[in-house]
Amino acid sequence: MSDKLKQIIKKQSQKESGQENVDDVVQLVGFIIGDEEYAVPILSIQEIIKPFPWTRVPQVPKYVIGVFNMRGAVIPLIDLRMKFGLSPKKHNEETRFIVMRDGDDVAGFVIDRLTMAIRIKKSNIGPAPDTASGDDTMIDGVGKREDRIITILKVKKLLLRDF
Repeated sequence: MSDKLKQIIKKQSQKESGQENVDDVVQLVGFIIGDEEYAVPILSIQEIIKPFPWTRVPQVPKYVIGVFNMRGAVIPLIDLRMKFGLSPKKHNEETRFIVMRDGDDVAGFVIDRLTMAIRIKKSNIGPAPDTASGDDTMIDGVGKREDRIITILKVKKLLLRDF
């Protein structure tokens, strides 16, 4: 069966069952840094793992806390608290490493706490605030939920090597 035919059948079955169109929903993974909730597209995440030992590297920015070996690949480890200008925090039971990928670019990021997988309609995602707009910002948009606002980050910008 051709891909086009599969798409048509899928759309028809969604209309018949009253489901929302998959193209109208963005799937994200949420996490906490400090007191704020952030999210990145679920497809950019390679792994989410509990913290384990890493190797420190000299002469890199303070937020690059080291590198680690993941199945033969040496991956930089970035503390998002420090990258966002917050003070470092001792790792605890909720701390996680999120390994993100965009093409050939890969890095691990230390987060304070994982929240959940999030589905937000595209219509509920607004642009980055005027104070953070432009190509230099890490903010891709702002997702509006019933009870909170989630800052959606640009994975490509997070993975940009400025060291």
